[in-house]
Amino acid sequence: MAAEESRCLLGRPASDSCPRVQNKKLYLATFAAVLGPLSFGFVLGYSSPVIPELRKISDPKLRMDSSQASWFGSVVTLGAAAGGVLGGYLVDKVGRKLSLMLCSIPYVFGYIVIISAQNVWMLYLGRTLTGLASGITSLVVPVYISEVSHPKVRGMLGSCVQLMVVTGILGAYVAGVTLKWRWLAVLCSFPSCIMLLFMSFMPETPRFLLNRNKRSEAIASLCFLRGPHADHEWECRQIEAGVQEEGLNLSEFKNPSIYRPLLIGVALMFFQQVTGINAVMFYAETIFEDANFKVIGDSRMASVVVGSIQVCFTAVAALTIDKTGRKVLLYISGIIMALSTALFGLYFKMVLSNRNNSSNPDTWFTLNSASPGTESGISWLAVVSLGLFVAGFALGWGPVPWLVISEIFPLKARGILSGACVLTNWVMAFLVTKEFHDFIGFLTSSGTFWLFSAFCCLSVTFTAFYVPETKGQTLEQIEAYFRRS
Repeated sequence: MAAEESRCLLGRPASDSCPRVQNKKLYLATFAAVLGPLSFGFVLGYSSPVIPELRKISDPKLRMDSSQASWFGSVVTLGAAAGGVLGGYLVDKVGRKLSLMLCSIPYVFGYIVIISAQNVWMLYLGRTLTGLASGITSLVVPVYISEVSHPKVRGMLGSCVQLMVVTGILGAYVAGVTLKWRWLAVLCSFPSCIMLLFMSFMPETPRFLLNRNKRSEAIASLCFLRGPHADHEWECRQIEAGVQEEGLNLSEFKNPSIYRPLLIGVALMFFQQVTGINAVMFYAETIFEDANFKVIGDSRMASVVVGSIQVCFTAVAALTIDKTGRKVLLYISGIIMALSTALFGLYFKMVLSNRNNSSNPDTWFTLNSASPGTESGISWLAVVSLGLFVAGFALGWGPVPWLVISEIFPLKARGILSGACVLTNWVMAFLVTKEFHDFIGFLTSSGTFWLFSAFCCLSVTFTAFYVPETKGQTLEQIEAYFRRS
């Protein structure tokens, strides 16, 4: 049966007489947890359909200019950066389960503030609160899933985090086609409420419980997650062998078992943002319009098309990651992204080559500025590049970094090290989003995308030399690998 795996999945030799591990309740616990990333995706997707509406709204206190609209979209990243730090503290102090339940509070309060907003500042506050919750979610959920899963399915279940994020983004895009901004906020608040309800019935992770010397509760958690017929005592002993009770102090950051996974995690988060995902998504609607993609209908439907590509290829990654491994997907993803951003650069070079002021930052979005023959002849190059880039990112550099950082950190430092990585990710997301306009002015559109292509190449090189393959290994084996190094 699909819901059953032999005990050898936990690292023990298989035999005809070995009891069976049942995955049904593990999948249920994962489903409850990934309602958090679904909420996170709704937060990210909310601004795309709402900003055009708020820029035209009749109430002058809520109407936004271009600068305010930019902050409405990007203030989420600042809240999420703070949420990463707070999540790193909470996940080690109160546990994985309770941290996840607590993050539903700023989600709901944030949307209440948005729904009742009377001015732009209330909208900013609501977005910051939902961003704070998103930052906590982006840290806690990968840790929770990695600690309740066994090696054979940990990659697939861990990739479901990113799958649910892009599903949430797509859901916000689709709902935004018909719903007004206040009703869309009401809809976006539902997943976090359902998560709070479901998680109240799910167990804490066995590793956290054993780290708190709660062995009987850890056995009960394993019984829920693996079914009644698995060898819970054996797995409990395997986890206990890797548990280090002492706390983390600053002197231990000199230890390679601490600083090496930290540097790898921070670098993965850095490369995920500087390879250009936010910039390419920023271009998406304009590219479709420029290509005369009439079948799309309007710019909102263009976002739906891009969101659908993300969901499909993230699902492919989730289904294949435990067979191909983490590094293979990062290689394929990085190469596809490098080629597509290089094509983007070529496209902008050709389109804007006849303009003397192509370095002007206001010309980056003037995609139809070249002669009609030139523009219509190569506009499909931009559409193909966009599709390739989004598919490539979703296949590897979207889901895999979040999975790897949930696997490589030692148990006693998992909260603080994950917090540093989440903080890096969201700070870089904010900087890339806010400074992208200045990059265009300094490097021109083509130069900026060629810079992104160079970063994609660097990401592949970094993966080859420094990222360990974690496929099929228990978290304790991964921790032992860094301890030996």
